Amino acid sequence: MYEIKISVRNLVEFIMRSGDLSVSSTGLKDANAMQEGTRIHKKLQRKAGAGYHAEVALSHTSEVTYDGLTFQITVEGRADGIYSDELGWNIDEIKGIYRDIHTLSEAIPVHRAQALCYGLIYALQNTLDGIGIRITYCHIPTEEVRYFHEFISFAELQNWYDTLLASYAKWASWQIRWQEERNNNIKSLEFPFSYRDGQNTLVKGVYQSILRKKRLYIEAPTGVGKTISTIFPAVKSLGENVSEKIFYLTAKTITRTVAEDTLFLLQEKKVPLKSVTLTAKEKICFLEKPACNPAQCDYAKGHFDRVNDAVFDLLTHETIMTRETILEYAKKHMVCPFEMALDTATWCDFIIGDYNYAFDPTASLKRFFSVDKENNFVFLIDEAHNLVSRARDMYSASLTKEDFLAMKKLVKVRSRRVANALDGCNRALLELKRSCDELEKFDFLETESLVLKLMRLSTIMEEFFQEQEHPHPSFPTTPLPPSDKEQLLNFYFEIRSFQNIYELVDEHYIIYGDYTSDGHFVLHLQCMDPSANLDLYLKKGRCSVFFSATFLPIHYYREQLAGREDDYAIYAPSPFSPDKRLLMIGKDVSTKYNLRTLAMYQKIATYVRNFISAKKGNYLVFFPSYRMMQEVEQELELAPFETPIQLFSQKMSMKEQERESFLEHFQENPAQTTVGLCVMGGVFGEGIDLKSSRLIGAVVVGTGLPMVCTENELFREYFDKEKGTGFSYAYQYPGMNKVLQAAGRVIRTTDDIGAILLLDERFLQNSYQQLFPREWFPHHVVTIDSMKETLEQFWLENT
Repeated sequence: MYEIKISVRNLVEFIMRSGDLSVSSTGLKDANAMQEGTRIHKKLQRKAGAGYHAEVALSHTSEVTYDGLTFQITVEGRADGIYSDELGWNIDEIKGIYRDIHTLSEAIPVHRAQALCYGLIYALQNTLDGIGIRITYCHIPTEEVRYFHEFISFAELQNWYDTLLASYAKWASWQIRWQEERNNNIKSLEFPFSYRDGQNTLVKGVYQSILRKKRLYIEAPTGVGKTISTIFPAVKSLGENVSEKIFYLTAKTITRTVAEDTLFLLQEKKVPLKSVTLTAKEKICFLEKPACNPAQCDYAKGHFDRVNDAVFDLLTHETIMTRETILEYAKKHMVCPFEMALDTATWCDFIIGDYNYAFDPTASLKRFFSVDKENNFVFLIDEAHNLVSRARDMYSASLTKEDFLAMKKLVKVRSRRVANALDGCNRALLELKRSCDELEKFDFLETESLVLKLMRLSTIMEEFFQEQEHPHPSFPTTPLPPSDKEQLLNFYFEIRSFQNIYELVDEHYIIYGDYTSDGHFVLHLQCMDPSANLDLYLKKGRCSVFFSATFLPIHYYREQLAGREDDYAIYAPSPFSPDKRLLMIGKDVSTKYNLRTLAMYQKIATYVRNFISAKKGNYLVFFPSYRMMQEVEQELELAPFETPIQLFSQKMSMKEQERESFLEHFQENPAQTTVGLCVMGGVFGEGIDLKSSRLIGAVVVGTGLPMVCTENELFREYFDKEKGTGFSYAYQYPGMNKVLQAAGRVIRTTDDIGAILLLDERFLQNSYQQLFPREWFPHHVVTIDSMKETLEQFWLENT
């Protein structure tokens, strides 16, 4: 017989939620209570005396029949307390809250429901005619306690519980039937293509890594078929109940589309999966700017009254739930699309989203990753070279002193307590500022005083927000204007993030202060090596597969991405014929800062002119900075080309529609040459897929070295000290990755033909050639004069 297991808390919060969507029901709810709750629970449990039994594990299995299917539902959890009095046995449910307990007229329904579940299980196990239910609310700032107590008969309790399970049975029976259908379809699934060279090795490597609970690092050039080679074995493991859920994690929107396309392919092979693509709130919100409150958003008003019906409708009518699908159903049911997508993910086999949904301490999906235990999840991490810098950012935090003064000015007329707490933090930052001329490193002890003050501030702010949402009838508060409230909330989340990151600070961090360009003092918690933090999150899954076309040097990425000694690494050979790709290095160009002269810009422009003149088509030229791009663009525009060309350049902070318009200029079989000028590492430097004649050549100007700045110099200093590899880790490896990605735009399929020109003499140095992928050998070393002949011969042979 099928068995479904669910915790008491998850059951009642899912079935019984109702009302409006607001900040307290999304990001703010229980933010501090999660930390303080354990302390409050233990304190009240100790005070209750010897006859009070704390943290009692309870579990009950019920047989349920729904829609012709009979199965078992096991509900389990821990009662905060069980005690007896003159009336009999009682269940105690303890809740630490920031809301003023005197504004409560009755127990919150979801809290009461948790106690009722424990009461039913305990009454069944001990054959009781009835049981007492007590909800204990403790106001965290003052530790004042308020009780809501009732006695309920067993018959009434059983009837209530049966109704609760009947509501959940609809979902459980759907899940059982879906998973049975899914697994039967997966059993007959064969690899949908003929295996390319090395692809069979990839598929086997991923499957064995899942079976053996390993982490796998794959370097696979474009065209190998990384996406299908990782998804296919992961899906097979799902069908065999080896894994439970697949997370396809990416850094860019376009790579999520590639994953969706692969799922559509599997659907054509009669293997549909329930998948959902998670989109950032700012991009999927119906409003121009997200406002999670019923006063400003009709979709937030009554959201929880409708969202379960919306999700069930979606799940029973769709399989691959893209951004557009989510928007369609959210509009139909008048619910928040972002929150609806998160709820849908609970029931899906395959979840597509940004890295932060799995690894970011402030944004990870709590419904999957809040408990420190291993789950049968598979993480497929696409373009994983991006995760190194992204992880450093996710595990870092900073505070600006002047923000505390701005928030004090904003709130002082409404809350003297919040204003005073802000002032205390400002003074602590002022002490640190006084010892900082330009840049100053601090040890852990020097910042402890500030962090204690931040803890007090966040507690007081939490209470203030609760007062704003639930004003005391005897002490009404003046509500904040929406814009002020948004500013204060954003600031609150910043200090909460800083506190959370502070808990992670160890030898992989440095703490330092410096100044912004306008003289504001900033305190940084900078993660230098993210491997230890990533490891904590990777352990919550069964297997992690990291894959990229540019994973060189592999030892660097394995080390930074939490590789272990017994984890695997695979190199997949390129499927392309070397005759269809021409790689040239211009030996008489340097992009070193001291050589960036007008003469050098003119030489680069001449190289570009000659490169694109060899054959009509579409080209991209990548530069290390906007400044150099603009200088060379001016030189290209000074004189007309022999034949007319279209010249487009990347702009700073391009919106999604502007990026799409830029790429639309690169059409199949163009009537004239089109050239796009771009910046390495930017939105067109990786992830774009211009196949066949949509792109036939790329010029990469410079070695991609990141700019010399405070942060990069700190990385260099740190890794020099730790490993003697400071320049490589801070500059050379990240720079070369941008070069490899930019060059990788040219050859996308086995039918593509294209030329690549690298312009910098440093590419001839041994330290750079060691970072070349195998397929970049042999290559041609050229000058402006010799390049023309080499290009003409290449295009003659491939026409």
